[in-house]
Amino acid sequence: MSEPLWWQTGVIYQVYPRSFQDSNGDGIGDLNGIAARLDDLVALGVDAIWISPIYPSPMADFGYDVADYVGIDPRFGTLADFDALVAACHDRGLKLLLDFVPNHSSDRHPWFTESRSSRGSPKRDWYIWRDAAPGGGPPNNWISDFGGSAWEWEDATGQYYCHAFLKEQPDLNWRNPQVQAAMLDAMAFWFDRGVDGFRIDVLWHMVKHADFPDNPANPAWTPAMGKMHRVLQLHSTDQPEVHGIAAEMRALADRHSATGQERVLIGEIYLPPERLMAYYGRDRPEVHLPLNFQLIEAPWDARALATLIADYEAGLPPGGWPNWVLGNHDRPRAATRLGHAQARVAAMLLLTLRGTPTIYYGDEIALEDVAVPPERVFDPRELLDPGKGLGRDPVRTPMAWDASAHGGFTSGEPWLPLHGDFPIRNVAAQCSDPGSMWSLYRDLLALRRAHPALAIGAWLPVACEGEVLAYERAHEGERMLVALNLSGRAQSLSLPGWATQHKLLLSTCHSGIHGKDGALELGPDEGIILA
Repeated sequence: MSEPLWWQTGVIYQVYPRSFQDSNGDGIGDLNGIAARLDDLVALGVDAIWISPIYPSPMADFGYDVADYVGIDPRFGTLADFDALVAACHDRGLKLLLDFVPNHSSDRHPWFTESRSSRGSPKRDWYIWRDAAPGGGPPNNWISDFGGSAWEWEDATGQYYCHAFLKEQPDLNWRNPQVQAAMLDAMAFWFDRGVDGFRIDVLWHMVKHADFPDNPANPAWTPAMGKMHRVLQLHSTDQPEVHGIAAEMRALADRHSATGQERVLIGEIYLPPERLMAYYGRDRPEVHLPLNFQLIEAPWDARALATLIADYEAGLPPGGWPNWVLGNHDRPRAATRLGHAQARVAAMLLLTLRGTPTIYYGDEIALEDVAVPPERVFDPRELLDPGKGLGRDPVRTPMAWDASAHGGFTSGEPWLPLHGDFPIRNVAAQCSDPGSMWSLYRDLLALRRAHPALAIGAWLPVACEGEVLAYERAHEGERMLVALNLSGRAQSLSLPGWATQHKLLLSTCHSGIHGKDGALELGPDEGIILA
C-alpha cells in the first residue's frame, strides 16, 4: 500500500462524555474533564478519541436528539472549552472525532418548531410529514427502533411525522436539498474548528423509500426480541439514494483534507457485510470506514470467527480499509459477554487484526455491565420496552480512575452508579499491575506501533484445530503469528514451518512459551504473539 494515513495505522478510543470525567462536581462528565484525562490516554497509547454527542440537547436520548448542530450543550461546557480540547489533543498528537447525528434532530430544534407550525411553513418539507392512512391511523406499519409506531400524529396540522427513534427525534427529510446543504454546512463548521473527522450516526437510516410502503413482517420475530424487530426495515433504511449523500459528505471531508489535515468519516451501519461494503462507495468514495460490528455479534467460536474474518477480508472492495469494533455505547461490554479471561483474548484479537480498531472506554480496565436500579434508569429503550434487556445504561456507567470516592470520576453524585469494585478496578490500580487488563491494552498498543506488520501488514489464516484461532501478519519481510485459545482448556497448535524459530512477544497470561516437535501449547484462555 502507499504511505498509510493516520486513521489506517491508528487506534480510535470512544469517549462517552457523560461518564468519562466530571470537572465541576455536577455528576456529569464534561469537556474539561476529557481534557484533564488526555495524558492518561496518551499513556495507554491510543491515537484518536471519538466523543459521543456534545451538542445542545433536551437529552431525551442523551445527546442523540440534537437541538443545535453548531453548539455545545452547557452541561458539557462551551465552544471555548471545545476549542481548548481540540488544541490540547493536537498538542499531544491525538486526533479528535465528533459524533454527527444526521438522521434526526430534536423536536426542540428551531427547524422542527418551524416545520410543525403549519403546513405552509417554509421548513415543512425539512421533515417527513404524511397524511393518515385511508382508513385512519399511521401512514404505514414502520416501527420505531424504540418500539411502537414510527409515526406521531400532530393535531395542529393534521398529519403524522416520521421518527425512526423517539417521537422527540423527528427524522429529517434528506431528499430536500436545503436539508442537505444545512447539514453539510454544520459539518464544515466543525471541520473549520479543527476536528479530524466524524462518526456518522445511523447512516443507513437517513433516506426512506419515496413511496412509504409497508415493511414486511419478520418471520423470525419473537417477543423476547423487542417490538422494534417485528418488521424487517426493508423500506425505511438502506435506500439507494443514501449513497449519494454519503458521497457528498466524503467530498466535503476530502476538501478539508486538502489543507494538510487528513479527515476521516466513519459510518455507523448495522447491515450484513455484503451490504455494508457498498458504503465504501462504488461510483464515488463514501465513508472511509463503514463500522464493522461483527465481533460484537458473532458466536465466540474459533471456526466461526476464522470464517467471519476471512469472508470480511475477501469482501472488501479495492482500496477499502478494514476496521473492527469490540464494544460501544449500545451493546453489552466484552467482559460481560465473554468473561474476563476471554475479554483479554478478545483484546488481543481486536488489536492484531488488519485494519483500524475502536476501543470503547472502560474496556481497558475490563468494565462489565453495571446493574442499574429501576429508580435510576434513564435510557428510553428500557423505559419504553422494559424487561427485554434492551437498556443501555449498564454499558454507559462512569469510568473509575482511582480508589477515591466515586472512582475519581466526580466530587458530586454520579449520574449513574459505578461498578461495585471500583476501589480495585480502576486505572490507577491497573497501571501499576503488569498483569492487569490496562497493562495488556498498553502492551498491545505499543506492539502495534513497534511492528508495522500488526498495524498495516497482510492478514493470512493459519490452519489449526480445536478452539484455536490463528493467523499470520506480514509486512516487508516481517512475519508474526497470533494464536488465540478461545476456550478454558489447554490447546495445541501445529506451528507452520516459518514460525518454529520465532520468539514470544506477548501472552495474555504472562506464561512461558511451551512447545515441542513443532507444536505450540496454549494454556486455557491464552493468546500469544510470536515474532
